[in-house]
Amino acid sequence: MRPVKEILHTFTRFIILALIGMMMFAVVLSTVELLIILVVEVLKPPEYLLGIENLFEIFGFFMMILIGLELLESIRTYLADELLHVEVVFLVAMIAIARKVIILEVKDLDPLVLMGIASIILSLAAGYFLVKKAIRLKDSSK
Repeated sequence: MRPVKEILHTFTRFIILALIGMMMFAVVLSTVELLIILVVEVLKPPEYLLGIENLFEIFGFFMMILIGLELLESIRTYLADELLHVEVVFLVAMIAIARKVIILEVKDLDPLVLMGIASIILSLAAGYFLVKKAIRLKDSSK
């Protein structure tokens, strides 16, 4: 009988590979759907023009695909190194909040909500900066 640690390692790798496969499938489907949305919207009268509402939907969809790609990269990195890179997590969070800001209707929001979003953005940027700085310091000391 194999030790429990080896069984858990095999199970974890299987789940990670399944997640990679499902994430790849989701990103491909999302990309195809974005292409369909773009083609349909461009061919609607007036042709070759996108309204502001359509642009918000398209940009939001585009950012969602980028989030999926970053998640895929973080899963791949975890599979290769067997550790989660904090900088990738920060990137995913920053892309997600950027997506939210892009599709946000600012005029409908309370100013306190906008201050909260701004503080999240500043916190993520500061955290990412500090993580990158720590990584550089660690690499330069080697």
